[in-house]
Amino acid sequence: MVFLHALSDFIDCDFAISGSSPSYWYEGTCLQSGVGVARTSTKLSDHRSHRLKLPRTSISEAIAHGLMQQLAKNDCYSREGKMYGILLVELPNGEQRVLKAFSGLLNGCSVVEGWVPPIPGRDEVALEEARTLAQLDAIKQELLTLKQLTERQQYETLSDEFEQQLQAMSDRHRHCKHQRQEKRQQICNTLTKEALTIALEQLDEESRQQGIERRQLKRQQNAVLQPLQQLIAATDARINELKQQRKALSGQLQAQMHATYSLTNFSGRSLSLQQLMPGGSPTGTGDCCAPKLLHYAATHNLKPLAMAEFWWGASSVNQDKIQGEFYGACAERCQPLMGFLLSGLKPISIPNKDFYITTPLLLNTLTHLPKSNVFESNEFPPIKGEMPIIYEDEWLIAVNKPAGLLSVPGRYRDRQDSVLSRLRHLLPDGMALASVHRLDQETSGILLLARDRQTHRQLSQQFQQRQVHKVYEAILSGVVTVDQGKIELPLWGDPENRPYQKVDWQHGKPSLTHFQVMAREQDYTRVEFTPLTGRTHQLRVHAADARGLGVTILGDRLYGCCAVTSRLHLHARELRFEHPQSEKTLHLQAITPF
Repeated sequence: MVFLHALSDFIDCDFAISGSSPSYWYEGTCLQSGVGVARTSTKLSDHRSHRLKLPRTSISEAIAHGLMQQLAKNDCYSREGKMYGILLVELPNGEQRVLKAFSGLLNGCSVVEGWVPPIPGRDEVALEEARTLAQLDAIKQELLTLKQLTERQQYETLSDEFEQQLQAMSDRHRHCKHQRQEKRQQICNTLTKEALTIALEQLDEESRQQGIERRQLKRQQNAVLQPLQQLIAATDARINELKQQRKALSGQLQAQMHATYSLTNFSGRSLSLQQLMPGGSPTGTGDCCAPKLLHYAATHNLKPLAMAEFWWGASSVNQDKIQGEFYGACAERCQPLMGFLLSGLKPISIPNKDFYITTPLLLNTLTHLPKSNVFESNEFPPIKGEMPIIYEDEWLIAVNKPAGLLSVPGRYRDRQDSVLSRLRHLLPDGMALASVHRLDQETSGILLLARDRQTHRQLSQQFQQRQVHKVYEAILSGVVTVDQGKIELPLWGDPENRPYQKVDWQHGKPSLTHFQVMAREQDYTRVEFTPLTGRTHQLRVHAADARGLGVTILGDRLYGCCAVTSRLHLHARELRFEHPQSEKTLHLQAITPF
């Protein structure tokens, strides 16, 4: 079976890629030094001897884009979302080749023609794995059935109906009680002894009857709802039991697999996953792309030069993985293995000058849209490039954020690189900086930061009160027939489906965008957006939704764009606001890079 592929299988001939810094480092602690704990990093200044690194470079990303184009031609790769990876290697004779891998199983198979095989050890537990997976699937199906129990909705509906009846009865009884109190006072002043006694007894009897009426309704409520409650409680108990069974089965299978899985590094040393992670490891450890690729290279005398991993297919369940996006080593499964896997690998040298490969990058065809600063098809900008400062004084700073760089740090270790963290590291007063607003990671353009609390408060107030004039420029992946207009669609972010936003007339927040078509060329439209509100993903949803423009922004995979491009074609071009100290109007502009 052939696993080594020519570069020409992914990229074509004779094209120069401008040398740029790696956009990411696969990194770990050298086990021989015994220093530190493995972690991810994008700091290029970290060259300590005990750190082992393998870069993700422009060439590895170009190869990965070529693989994406191959995957896009076959629907079978889009049915299930998963990570894919490529590893650029050097043979002993100096020739360069490419290895490719997928995480887990591909359409139910662990061994597929042309893809590197799984880590050794799976075959030894294949029968037990198949049996356990069948049990896990049966548990999954039963859980789905139990979670869809119709009695749950029936209980909610009937419970609401009884509560409404009880509330209506309480209101009626309260009114009657008030009338009885007034009547008692009246008859006590007008009736004699015997007539008064009879009248008071009649009022007391009316009160007793209403009490009986309420108790009867409560008994009826219990008779109807209690069986449903018992059924739901029994179902929930069964769900918890099945979840415990699933956890135990998964743990048992993983323990068996990790005891047999054996990884080899570039020093020639082999250890099982159980030895490498004695404290236990998550499901799927050892089945990711990076361990597969590095193990294969180490056991076949291949020298790794660069690696890239990306997601392809449907978005992951929690929407944190998007088709066509590059991702680093996952913190739970791959990162703890990285130090061992890279041990014995000689340092990688990244040239500072231009270097050449035999590959034109087929990124897009927008070479002649009518604009002075046209996007060039031969340009392949790094995901995290330069960050020019376009305005700076003692109160605030504005930068031209590159696409691919976060505005502020994320929650996890591999999402710490951002505009804010870079400036805090570079500037003497950097720790006092605070971001006034944010741009999506894949959006480029003007980002404003304050250098003190008062300035931050004043600028934030201008954004909140919609006093800041913002202009964005975008290329849409289709033709917009209307020249200009406004889009007014309320947006709501489902907390169970982040970061995806959708139009929701019931829960959504008001969102207003003005648009102006700048140019049309073949199947693309260049548009200027002026958002009057600042909702998350506002322009992306207003462009993609059929009730808006009905055409996605080029490269916006989250909202349905299937084109393989180097970036999201959305740029924050202009920002106009009142300087909080001088009270003069500042009009900042950043040239659109596409």
